[in-house]
Order: sequence, then structure tokens, then C-alpha cells
Amino acid sequence: MSDAPEDPPAYRPYVPYVPAPAVEIGPRLNRLPLAAPWQWLRLGWQDLRREPAIGLFFGACFALMGLAVLMVFRHAPIYTLALCAGFLLVGPLLCLGLYDVSRRLERGEPVSLHLVLGAWMDNVAQIAIFGAVLLILEMLWGRAALVVFAVSFDGMPDFAGSISRLLDASHLGFIVAYLAVGGLFAGLIFAVSVIAMPLLLDRDTDAVSAGLASLKLCLGQPLVMLQWGLIVTVLVVLAMLPGFAGLLVVGPWLGHASWHAYRAALPPDEVGPPAQ
Repeated sequence: MSDAPEDPPAYRPYVPYVPAPAVEIGPRLNRLPLAAPWQWLRLGWQDLRREPAIGLFFGACFALMGLAVLMVFRHAPIYTLALCAGFLLVGPLLCLGLYDVSRRLERGEPVSLHLVLGAWMDNVAQIAIFGAVLLILEMLWGRAALVVFAVSFDGMPDFAGSISRLLDASHLGFIVAYLAVGGLFAGLIFAVSVIAMPLLLDRDTDAVSAGLASLKLCLGQPLVMLQWGLIVTVLVVLAMLPGFAGLLVVGPWLGHASWHAYRAALPPDEVGPPAQ
């Protein structure tokens, strides 16, 4: 057995640990200033003033849908929720036309009603998938609302003919629960769709990626998006008070402004040509 000393271990220089860079999921999003929603409203108002006739057409559609909800509530309130669900599904599809108006104005392209009405055909399959997701969320919302009715009343209450009967102080527990459930689902729908629809219109992307990009924006910049959601809610509620007449202007105004919200969120190099 050899008594020769062992060779010393080879010198290995210290190499500090450098973590791998995080992989960013979805498109890269801009950091938005807190006052950004007011800029979107300003730009949306400019688009509405440039194409008022098309804006009023879509605004009339919104107003008529609101009046339909009111008429159904007066005569058959049990079906009001289902009609409201249809309102929230058809609304984003109508807004696609408004997004296309803003996009065409931005690019200096011709704008006409027959062109923008077919905007959803650019990416029809993915828009349909996203619409199906919204439909599922609306169905869950409707089911949850029926549960609130069931635990709040002994049988289905009759509120036909007067909203004031629904808002009676004796129904305070029901009103709070109903608004809480509605706020939860409305917040979820807002989070997954706030820029998803204009993204599906403007880029050849899929419904899942568009929804995740929208959710990423809301989770990553909650103060800006909460402010935007609050502005949208307040304007829509105020527009509904005078017999839904305010939706003639507020509806298309918010549609155009939502396009500019999408444009502000995605950097120019992340915004591609329209889907084919």
C-alpha cells in the first residue's frame, strides 16, 4: 500500500449563483399611470365626435336593450336576469364594432357601418369561444342569484311593475347579498375581458391567451384597473337613470375608450396586424 500523499483537490473558483430570469407569460404590458383612465375617456370622446352617426347607432342598440330589460322586469321579473345575461353577452359583441371604428381612425382607414358590423369575422372562432366562456360565467351568475332569491324569500317574490318594491328597506339583506354576488361575478368578467375583446379583434390570438392577458393586467396593476372599473360602473349607472337614454352617448363613448385602454396596455411592438 503506497504511503504517497494524495494530490490536493483542484482549485475551483467561486461562482455566485445567478437565478434564471423569470419567464413572462403572455404579452408584455405597459405600466400605466394612475390617471390613464381619464386619458382613455378623452381619446374615446374624440373618436365619438369624429364618427357620431356610427356611435349613435350602437348607442341606440344599447338603449333599446336596456329598455327591453325594463319592460321584462315590469311584466315578468323572473326572466329579467336571463335578459340581463344576454345584454352582457351581446354588449361586448357590439363593442367590437366600436373598437374597429377606433382602430380604423387610428390607421387613417375608411370607416363605414357595414365594415365595422363585420369586424368580429376577423377572428370569429376565438371570439365565439370567448363568448362561450362569458356565457358560462353568466349562467353561474344566474344560478347564484337564484340561490340568493331562494334563501332570502319564501318562494319567488312578485316585484312586477315597480322597482321600488324590490328596493324596500325590508329587503335589505337580500339586496346586500344580491349585490355582493353580482359584484363578484361582474368583477371576474371585467378582469378577464377588459382588454380581451379588442385584443382578439386586433391580433391573431386565441381566447385563452386574450383572457389571461386581461387578467394579468388587472392583477398586475389593480389600482388603475379598479379606477377604470369604477368609472365605467358610475357612467353606466348614470346613463341608465333617464330611461336608458344616456346610453346613446355613454355606450359608444366607453366602447371607444376601451379600445384606447387596450392600446395603452400593450406596447406598440406587441400590437400586431389585424387577424386574417
